[in-house]
Amino acid sequence: MITVEKPSTPSNFIKNVITDDLESGKVQKVITRFPPEPNGYLHIGHAKAIWINFTLAQEFGGSTNLRFDDTNPIKEDVEFVKSIEEDVKWLGYDWAEKRFASDYFEEMYKRAELLIQKGKAYVDDQSADQIRETRGTLTEPGSNSPYRDRSVEENLELFRNMRAGEFKDGEKVLRAKIDMSSPNINLRDPVIYRIAHVAHHNTGDKWCIYPMYTFAHPLEDAIEGVTHSLCSLEFEDQRPFYDWVIAECEMPSTPHQYEFGRLNVAQTLTSKRKLKLLVEENIVDGWDDPRMPTISGLRRRGYTPEAIRSFVYETGISKSQGLIDLQMLEHFVREDLKLKAPRTMAVLKPLKVVITNYPEGQVEWLEAENNTENPDMGSRQIPFSREIYIEQDDFMENPPNKYFRLFPGNEVRLKNAYFIKCNDFIKDADGNVTEIHCTYDPETKSGTGFTGRKVKGTIHWVEASHAVPAEFRLYEPLIKPKEDEAAEAEEGTEEIEKVEKSFLDEINPNSLEILQGFVEPEMKEANPQDKFQFFRHGYFNVDPKYSEPGKPVFNLIVSMKSSFQLPK
Repeated sequence: MITVEKPSTPSNFIKNVITDDLESGKVQKVITRFPPEPNGYLHIGHAKAIWINFTLAQEFGGSTNLRFDDTNPIKEDVEFVKSIEEDVKWLGYDWAEKRFASDYFEEMYKRAELLIQKGKAYVDDQSADQIRETRGTLTEPGSNSPYRDRSVEENLELFRNMRAGEFKDGEKVLRAKIDMSSPNINLRDPVIYRIAHVAHHNTGDKWCIYPMYTFAHPLEDAIEGVTHSLCSLEFEDQRPFYDWVIAECEMPSTPHQYEFGRLNVAQTLTSKRKLKLLVEENIVDGWDDPRMPTISGLRRRGYTPEAIRSFVYETGISKSQGLIDLQMLEHFVREDLKLKAPRTMAVLKPLKVVITNYPEGQVEWLEAENNTENPDMGSRQIPFSREIYIEQDDFMENPPNKYFRLFPGNEVRLKNAYFIKCNDFIKDADGNVTEIHCTYDPETKSGTGFTGRKVKGTIHWVEASHAVPAEFRLYEPLIKPKEDEAAEAEEGTEEIEKVEKSFLDEINPNSLEILQGFVEPEMKEANPQDKFQFFRHGYFNVDPKYSEPGKPVFNLIVSMKSSFQLPK
C-alpha cells in the first residue's frame, strides 16, 4: 500500500479517485496521456485538458504521454503534429513519451481478429446510410444487419481481404457485435474498422483500413499502461464501449475512463471544424490569427502561458459544463503582465500639436519610469520638442460637461512632461481638425516638485521628430454574442458541432480594426513577441508575422481595465 499526502491544491473528484487508487494499491504509478487528433490546431479548450492530464500526473509523481490519435488519415497532417508539440511545450509541459496511435496499428488489427474469432465482430456490407438508418433511436431499438450472422471463417477471410485492399472505400466495414437493442446507442454494433485508400502521414501506404477512434483509443490506453484516462464529458456515453473493448480484446492492463466538464468560453469557438472553415474561407489569416482561440493565435496575440494556466486552474475540475466569461481569461492576462510589461506611450489616432512658445529646433530628453508598479524595471529617456502627437479623442472643439482633456482655453498635463494650454486649432476643407496650437508652462515639468495650480486631465503623447510609425491591430471577439450561448454550452452535443456555412453569419464584422500611428523612439528596436503597456490603451504585443525591423506592428492583447472580478 502506498501512502499519499493530500495535495495542497484544491480537491476534486479525479484527485480523490487517484488518491484512493494509490492508497489501496490498485495503482502503483499514475500514468495519464494527452491524446489530440492531429487534424487542426489546439484551442483554449485543449489547454484545460493539457493542464489536467499533466498537472495531476505530476502532482502524484506520475507521468504523461503525448499521444497523437491519428486514425483518420483523410484529415490529419504533419503540420498539425508539429503545431501541437509546439503548443504543449509553450504552455510549459514536458511529456514522458511521444506516441502515435498509428504505432499500434498492427496490434489493433490483431485484437480485431481476436474479436472475430470470439464471435464478437463481423464484416458488414451495408452502406454508412443503411447502418445509420438501422441504428434505431433513443426510444427505439436498432435492427440487426443481414450480415450479422456470418461465420467466423467468412468474417476472417473478408477482414483479411479488406486489409489486402480488395475492396473499395465504403464497400465494407468491421462492426463490433454487441447488442442492437441496447439503451446505449454506442453499444449497437459500432463500426470499428473502415476502408480508406489514403496515405497516412506516419505509415504511408502500408494500410488501407483504419480503426475507428472509439475502438483505437481504449487499446492505446491499455498498451501504454495508462491508469487514468481523462477526457471531456461528451465521451461519458462511450465509456461502456471503452470498457467492452478492453475486456473483450483481452488487454494486459485495464485503464479506467473519467470525464470532466469541458472548457466553454463565451463568444469563443472550440470546434475544430468551424475554426478550419474560418481558415478555408479566408475570414482569418490562418490558424494563428490573433482573433482565433487557438493556442498559436493566443500566443501571437500576446497571451502568456502563465495567464492561461492560471485561468484553467481557476475554472477547476468538475462534472459541470458551464460557460466561462471571456473577461476571466483577460483578467489573468492583465494580472500576469502588469508587473512584467514595460509602460510606454503610443498614439493610435494621431493629431499634431504645435507648442508655439517652445524653442524651434530644441529637443530635450525627459525621464520616464518603465513601470511604476515595478521600480526594478528602471526608467527611459523620452524626447520632447515643439511638435508632438496626441490622440484625436483628446481634443474637442465643443466638449460636453466633465470633459477634462484639451479644448480651446483648457489646460492639461502631458504625461511625464509639462502642462499645455490650447489656444487655437486648424481645420481642413471638410471641417476636420488637423492641428492644434498650444503653449506650455516651463515651470510645470514633471519630477520637479511643482505644486502650483492643478489640472484635471493627463494625456499621453509622442514627440513628432523621433516618433516611430507603427501599425496597431485592435480586436473584438470573432463571434457575436448569442442569447442561447450558455444553453448550447450545457448541451455539449455533436449537434452544435455540426458545421453549416450559416454559422458564418455569427462572425463579428468589427473583430479587427487596423490603425496607423506612432510610438516612442526606443520602440523601433522592439522584437517580435515583446509586450508593452501603452498608457491608457492597454497591453500590446509585437506581431511576429507582420512586424519588420523598424516597422513594428502591435496586436492589442487586452484593454487596460475591466469591471470583471473573480468570485470570492
